[in-house]
Amino acid sequence: MSRRRELQRHGQQLGETREIVSAMKAMAFIEVRRLGRFLDSQRRAVETMRAAAADFLSFFPQALPPPQARQLRRIYLLIGSERGFCGNFNESLIQRLHRCLAEEPVDGGSTKAGIIGWGQKLCVKLEEHPLLLAAVEGAAVLDEVGAPLLQLVNRLSELQTGGAIALAVLYHDPQRKEVAVRELLPPFESLRSAPEKFPFAPRLNLAPGDFLRELVEQYLFAALHEILYVSLMAENQQRMQHLEGAQRYLDEKLEALRRRGNQLRQEEITEEIEVILLNADSAKRPPQKKSREGDH
Repeated sequence: MSRRRELQRHGQQLGETREIVSAMKAMAFIEVRRLGRFLDSQRRAVETMRAAAADFLSFFPQALPPPQARQLRRIYLLIGSERGFCGNFNESLIQRLHRCLAEEPVDGGSTKAGIIGWGQKLCVKLEEHPLLLAAVEGAAVLDEVGAPLLQLVNRLSELQTGGAIALAVLYHDPQRKEVAVRELLPPFESLRSAPEKFPFAPRLNLAPGDFLRELVEQYLFAALHEILYVSLMAENQQRMQHLEGAQRYLDEKLEALRRRGNQLRQEEITEEIEVILLNADSAKRPPQKKSREGDH
């Protein structure tokens, strides 16, 4: 009986764990649906800004600074997870970072590159890295993106006070099989030779250089929003898959405990029947008479 009760207690604990896992999986699913709606509008905003930049630069290419990628300090921004239960989400980002750093030019035995981590779980893994410049608390859900993103932008602005930087963002994209690397700074490098699509140049209320600076600020903020939404969607999708595996494992364990509990119950019933039969057999036997003294 004690063994079966122990199995029942263990099964109750596993059942409670399964309920928690199921709730976390449902929350991840809801977050994916919400992110899908926000991501569509954010992508359109980024595409609109990029189209405006292409139109502008086709008439004012001189507004872009001359190419100087080799002179810029490259900053790698890694978009990791704030919470766990998402498999190797952060580990794959670090592996991709190592491949990028291996391609960096080395000056005097060291590289000029720097690293910024986004997300608590990722930053814990990067805290001993010699190139880590900043660790930014990430966002667990869509509604939490705003404050840490402002902190990130401020940190990037501080880094730019020492000179222009090249910014590469490493993040998970659900549409790709590997970690994506997106170059955000210097801005609009691929549009340097954009063809003219309109017969007349756009009318500006600002000098071309001032207009480009303000457009870059808006574009960088919008592009980072888009990347964070994409990463959050990938994180929650991976979390759903991870929790689905945990849910299947718990279901198998619960089923095995149920079968073992039934087996123990059958054994207990069999033992009870054997005891009843033995008692019944003993009751049917006539009592033995005591032998008298002197009987032979």
